[in-house]
Amino acid sequence: MTVENLIRPEIRDLQPYETAKQVRGLVRLNANESPWPGDGTAGDGLNRYPEIRPLELHAQLAARYGVSADMVLATRGSSEAIDLLIRGFCRAGIDSIVTSPPTFSMYRVYADIQGARTIAAPLRAENDFALDTTAVIGECKPDTKLIFVCSPNNPTGALAPLSSIRALADARAGQSLIVVDEAYAEYSEAPSAAALLRSCENLVVLRTLSKAHSLAGARCGAVLASAEVIRLLNRILAPYALATPVIECVLRSLQPENLQRAASAVRRILQERERVADALRRCPDVVKVWPSSSNFLLVRFENLEAAEGRLLANRVLVRELGDEPVLRDCARISIGKPRENDMLLSALGSVAEPA
Repeated sequence: MTVENLIRPEIRDLQPYETAKQVRGLVRLNANESPWPGDGTAGDGLNRYPEIRPLELHAQLAARYGVSADMVLATRGSSEAIDLLIRGFCRAGIDSIVTSPPTFSMYRVYADIQGARTIAAPLRAENDFALDTTAVIGECKPDTKLIFVCSPNNPTGALAPLSSIRALADARAGQSLIVVDEAYAEYSEAPSAAALLRSCENLVVLRTLSKAHSLAGARCGAVLASAEVIRLLNRILAPYALATPVIECVLRSLQPENLQRAASAVRRILQERERVADALRRCPDVVKVWPSSSNFLLVRFENLEAAEGRLLANRVLVRELGDEPVLRDCARISIGKPRENDMLLSALGSVAEPA
């Protein structure tokens, strides 16, 4: 069975919207655009629609992630990619997805919106929230179209090894897509699952520029997959999905000097992550700090409510995770600037080594 057989029949047979042609050098009287720029405050060229699919951006993202351009689709953050995949492959009231909680809750939210079931194959809490590959395969049903693996996982920070991802892809070949969400991959030294794309046609990798590239406000991500999957997702992605200023700022961020700047920021985050983790372990109210391959730490407190009260009194916010029973009294703490991290540690009664 090919990947095309997994997609919803309605999407496979869909006649996509045909946009007005864009031909460089020709007078554009075919798209009902204003011929004049606006007042100039928003920048030149915004009276015209952006590229339908920005070719240079796709080429640059392909080079960045080590794939060919026909294996990339730029989206409005990786969240839109999750939505596209579920809408494209899951029939409402019929199909299901598998997730491994505790993990990114938007997989379930988008499945609920589409009317698809979410099946849980929990991470192994006793083993620092390791992925349970056997449990994931065992929970799959004949109607399971997508398996989501977040690596590094949000909110635990744990990695899924490539051997586990390949095992899932092999076990579910022709039955499910394995979607590896690598939103935090730059903070890990592990190789990307994109290295498996050529040999695993049912593998999809999601990347984002929101984290390590400091572009959360721009909303740009990328789907990496076989050319066939990209072609199918192109059918349902809205035309002109990325705004011109977004395309321009992302292209700037992918220039060598800005990639070096991003890499430097990642190195500083990793240094701070270890400094903060060591200091948190000395806090009197901290029960456990889990190992992390991301830009945050998962921390369990004796009493999270009391700890949050001290943090709020000192103008510091962390992410409470009490909705998951296995994460009772746990918080996800993002790594900030050294001064911000010191504010956190001071509020919790820990003295860290200077940054």
